[in-house]
Amino acid sequence: MDKMPRWVDIALIPFINLILALIVSGLVVLYIGENPLEAMAIMVNGAVGSAYGWGYTLYYATNFIFTGLAVSVAFQARLFNIGGEGQAMVGGLGVALVCLLIPFPHWSMALVAAMIGGALFGAAWAAIPAYLQAKRGSHIVITTIMFNYIAASLLVYLTANTLRTSRGMSNESDRFADTTFLPSAYEMFSGLGIPFSRSAPMNVTFLIAILCCVLVYLLIWRTRLGYEIRSFGQSESAAVYAGIKPVRITMIVMLISGGLAGLMGINAVMGEAERLVADPVQQAGFVGIAVALMGRSHPIGVFVAALLFGMLVQGGGELEFEMPEVSKELVLVIQALVIMFTGALDNMIRTPVARAFAKFSRGDA
Repeated sequence: MDKMPRWVDIALIPFINLILALIVSGLVVLYIGENPLEAMAIMVNGAVGSAYGWGYTLYYATNFIFTGLAVSVAFQARLFNIGGEGQAMVGGLGVALVCLLIPFPHWSMALVAAMIGGALFGAAWAAIPAYLQAKRGSHIVITTIMFNYIAASLLVYLTANTLRTSRGMSNESDRFADTTFLPSAYEMFSGLGIPFSRSAPMNVTFLIAILCCVLVYLLIWRTRLGYEIRSFGQSESAAVYAGIKPVRITMIVMLISGGLAGLMGINAVMGEAERLVADPVQQAGFVGIAVALMGRSHPIGVFVAALLFGMLVQGGGELEFEMPEVSKELVLVIQALVIMFTGALDNMIRTPVARAFAKFSRGDA
């Protein structure tokens, strides 16, 4: 069978999968007695129909970009890092400790230090499963998912005891100093005539996420290390024959992956909550897996997929508000259908599309 054009793999097939997911979602909405077209209009308008909606959509998308990139980098080496949830939690802890313990005169200095803290803590949390995989043969899927639960328990303990605020009974830390508050979307873009809402949580971290997309692209496709990572992912035996060391690649890839997931803490902990809470990630680590799958582990694809899932989260919240009959669980069903069609059922579309293009190519010949 002839190889499909690259644009078919990274654009057409995900688009068809998305359309099928939306059609099935519409049937589910129709089954409960609601108008699927009206529901879709509410979701789209709630996500991108106003500056307020865009502010929340891009905030969620920022979280998904970090976790999606984390999974994508690991995918390049055929490592299934599903520990982004825990790595983002521990990264948020690193961000919080930097903001709580160090007095900063300006937010820019706090941002740089928080990026270092979040990345280091996230990378350190990923290093343990990486070592167990590289040296002991423990499967990366098992160890990373176990570490998600350990990270969740760790944050619950710290926010309920060691770091608990002295100003109330909530399981959260004290609020960070004013000098660590990041510029919001309103502050960044109001001078350009873009009227973001003051209450929208989107902040300067969105620009950092875009920068990370560029840096990951340059790393994977424009450096020797990136070539080694991709070679190891395509064929471990051939990579070893060429002199590439599996232990080195496994450790480096997981450190980069964990560091990217840890950077999400800047957006969720420093940018939005401005304090450490018990669950700052809110399943963004698991959504990152779907984002990486839909984006074909390419930074551009991850960015687009993260925007889509950001729209689904924000639009789903508006749908639940506008249509009381549509519960939160149904919104999760819609998101799950998108994940199912773009991930588990991908070959259902890929195979006939590949055959069609192969037949078309032979016909032209």
